[in-house]
Amino acid sequence: MALVEPSEPSAGGRRRLRLRSPATLREMGEIDVQTAEEVRSAVERARKAAPGWAATSFADRRQVLERALRHLVHHEQDFVDVIVQETGKPREEVLATEIVGACDALQFYAKRAKRILADHTVPLHLMKTKRLLISYRPLGVVGIITPWNVPFLLSLNPTIQALAAGNAVLLKPSETTACSGELVERLLAETDLPQDVFQLLRGDGETGAALVEAGVDKISFTGSVATGRKVAESCARKLIPCTLELGGKDPMIVCADADLERAAGGAVFGAFANSGQVCISTERVYVVEEVADDFTRRVVEKTSELRQGPEGESDVGAIIHGPQLDVIEAHVTDARARGARVLAGGQRNPDYRGLYFEPTVLADVDHSMQVMRDETFGPILPIMRVRDEEEAIRLANQTRYGLGGSVWTRDKRRGTEIAKRLGSGGVVVNDCMVTYGLPEAPFGGRRESGIGQVNGETGLRSYCHAQTIVIDRMGTKSEFLWFPYRARKGRLIRRLLKLVWGTPLGRLLT
Repeated sequence: MALVEPSEPSAGGRRRLRLRSPATLREMGEIDVQTAEEVRSAVERARKAAPGWAATSFADRRQVLERALRHLVHHEQDFVDVIVQETGKPREEVLATEIVGACDALQFYAKRAKRILADHTVPLHLMKTKRLLISYRPLGVVGIITPWNVPFLLSLNPTIQALAAGNAVLLKPSETTACSGELVERLLAETDLPQDVFQLLRGDGETGAALVEAGVDKISFTGSVATGRKVAESCARKLIPCTLELGGKDPMIVCADADLERAAGGAVFGAFANSGQVCISTERVYVVEEVADDFTRRVVEKTSELRQGPEGESDVGAIIHGPQLDVIEAHVTDARARGARVLAGGQRNPDYRGLYFEPTVLADVDHSMQVMRDETFGPILPIMRVRDEEEAIRLANQTRYGLGGSVWTRDKRRGTEIAKRLGSGGVVVNDCMVTYGLPEAPFGGRRESGIGQVNGETGLRSYCHAQTIVIDRMGTKSEFLWFPYRARKGRLIRRLLKLVWGTPLGRLLT
C-alpha cells in the first residue's frame, strides 16, 4: 500500500506521480517530476537573482516575511485544510504545530535577522593597531530538501532563514506531501518577493539528488540517515557546506522522584503526537524500578483514552508515508518475538481504511530489540525498567543517534546534570519535544542524527559566510613584521616573547 504511485508520463515525457491521502486513501492529484536539466536551469535563474536579493536591506526582507505572516494568519484555515487532507493529522495538531510554528518563525526572523546578522567588531587581545570586523555575507544559492512528517513548517522555516540572510532559495519538498510544499510557494507569492529568488522544485529523490549536484552554495537537508549520508558525500566532493537534520531515537529518563502524573502525560504526548512521526519523538523510556509499575499504569490509562480516525475530533492521526507502516509493524513483531508484552495497541487500527496504527505501549523490552535500537518513527512507546538513574543514563547513551531526550525529576538541578551527561543535541527537563519549537534554541544532533544546527542565531548565521575584515588603525608607512628581516629584529621578537608570554604579568595582560 503506497501513497505515492507512478502514473502515466506527461505529454512532455516527464515522470508523473499519483498522490493519495493516508487518512482516506482517496486520490489527491498528480505531480510531474522535474528533470535534472530543469533543476540546473532553476539554479541558473536563482544565481542571476541572488545578487539583487543580497543587496536588499534588512528592512525590505523584513517586509517580505511580515507580508507572508499576515497572509498566513488571514488564510490559516485554507492552509490547515490542505495539510490535514494530505497528512491525515488532527486539525488541532496542524494548527498548533504547523501554523503556529510557522507564524512564530516568520515574526522571529523578521524582527531579529538585522541584529543577528549585523556587522560587529571584536576586540583584539594583542594586535591593538588593528580593528577586526565580522560581516555576515549571504552564501548565494541555497538548496533545501525537506521531509513529509511536518511538511509545511519544516519547509517554510529553513526557507525564510535562508531568505532573511540574503540568499536565493530552491526548495524541494517530499513528494509524499507535495501539496504542503506548494503552500510555501503560494505563501511567498503573496509577498512581492523578486522573481526567481524563491523557486519550488517538484519531484522525488531523483530531483533532490539533481539539486545537490546542480551547483548550489549550500544544502539544508532534513530526512533519513541513509539519504543524509549521500547528501554529505556529494557536498564533500563539491566542497560546499551542508546542514543535516536526520533521525533520532530519543530517550526519556523517569527518575524515582518524578511527578509521575506529569511524566506519564509527557510520555504519551511525546510518543504519540504526530503519530510518533517526529525526529524528537520519545522512542524509548527508562523508568527507575521503584516507580515503574505506577508510571506504566498511568501511561496505559492515558493511552487508552486516545482517539483516532479521519472524521471528527481525534488525537492520533494517520501514518503519512505508506512504507513507514512496514517499519512500525516490523519493530512490534520483533519485540514480541523477543519477549516484549503489548500493554496497549499493537496493530493497524482495523476500524479505518486509511493508514492508522494504534497507539502502542510495550513492556519487558531490552536493547536486543529493534524497537530500542532503531528509529521507529511511529506511535510506539517501549518502557524499560532500570535499577537506578545511573543505569538509565548508560542505556540512554547506548545508541548511534543523538538528537534529543528528556529527563523527569522534581529536582531540576539534578535533572540538568543528568541532561548534560546525555549524548544528545538537546535535552528537555520535565517536558518533551519543545527544542525545535524554540526559535532561540540551536537545534541539531550528534553522531547519526546529523551535522550542524538549525534555528536561533547559529542556524541563521549558517546561511552566511562570516567574512573577516581587518582594518589598520595607525596608518604608518610600514609594519614591524614587513621586510627586510634583520638579526636585530629577531632579537627584539625574542625579548617580546619572553616579556609577553614568559612572565605572569605579560600573560595576564594578553
